[in-house]
Amino acid sequence: MLRLRGVRRDYAWGSADSIPQLLGERPDGTPVAELWFGAHPAAPAPVLSPRAPADLEALIGADPMGTLGEDVVTRFGPRLPYLLKLIAPARPLSLQVHPSLERARERFAAEDAAGIPRDAPERNYRDPNHKPELVYALTTFEAMCGFRAPRRAAELFAGLETPLARRLHAALRAEPTAAGVRTVFTTLLDEATRPSLTQVQEVAGACAERLVNGSPSPRADGTVVALAETYPGDPGVVASLLLNPVTLQPGDALFVPAGGVHAYLSGLGVEIMASSDNVLRAGLTSKHIDVPEMLECVDYVAAPPIRPAPEVFHGATRVYYAPVDDFELSVTDLADLPDASPHPLPGRGPRILLCLDGRVDVGADGERTVLERGEAIFVRSDEGPVSVHGTGTLVQADVP
Repeated sequence: MLRLRGVRRDYAWGSADSIPQLLGERPDGTPVAELWFGAHPAAPAPVLSPRAPADLEALIGADPMGTLGEDVVTRFGPRLPYLLKLIAPARPLSLQVHPSLERARERFAAEDAAGIPRDAPERNYRDPNHKPELVYALTTFEAMCGFRAPRRAAELFAGLETPLARRLHAALRAEPTAAGVRTVFTTLLDEATRPSLTQVQEVAGACAERLVNGSPSPRADGTVVALAETYPGDPGVVASLLLNPVTLQPGDALFVPAGGVHAYLSGLGVEIMASSDNVLRAGLTSKHIDVPEMLECVDYVAAPPIRPAPEVFHGATRVYYAPVDDFELSVTDLADLPDASPHPLPGRGPRILLCLDGRVDVGADGERTVLERGEAIFVRSDEGPVSVHGTGTLVQADVP
């Protein structure tokens, strides 16, 4: 077992205090949007041992069979297939989608062949991997994810007396299908048809007026108004009326598949995903936007958000299974146990354990180590089963 240090990502949308407070640190005013615990080449987690390679990517590269196990190497190659994060948006993230595995491989190779540096701001594909993801809420967590039913979206545009809203309402009424949603979404985002700043602000103003006079959906109109304050004139403000709102309470989870349009709005959570940094953005951001590429990756079929219910093991561990092979997440609350005897953790293979609060004693392969709030360790595949005891709560990332 080797201790890891998370890598901070100071994106502008991040909270200045949520992650530092979880780590028991004094906030310094700098936004800490994410804390990465993984082996992705963009930010591999440092290994806190003078006898080990400097970071987790190098550690795995030096002994993939021992660290990952034969099964993981056979299925995914000599790399850790998942990335574990803390995520803390204080204001909305970009309107975004993640590509399929096939498209990521194809487009990554194409950008390499074109000579675009992998760290270039204008690059879309930083690696040849897909990025399905699951977020587990530590606080109330607000998001938008996937498309509403077309008829429901049409109802939200009805009564907004602006030329743009009337045009979008008519398009959805004429074609209340995935094709109609595609038409409206593309109209809003494509460079050739996207509305002007004034048109977007007119819709936001109509939503604000409707909130005062009696809205059929205060939540949807309130989201439009809030987004317009942060990103005035951005077409993603209007596109939010097409998307499902999601509120996660602590302990709830949300899964976002490849092609699922989404934007996280606020909160603090644990996020696990396939080990990738491929994000295709179309709005609500100051980062690189590639609307045509983003639109090519979108799944336009209306569907409710995927909110996995956990399975409980041994009375204290909740496992959140995602419909992908790259990762699974479990949460163990030792306060739920009737005694202090060691508690076996489910799962296998290479694991990352992160303590969320309290004090947790971790045992594997005859060794023991203690984790306190904000501390993490990597457990090699060849260290075998893991057990824990203590008074705290920890999350575990592993490979199903």
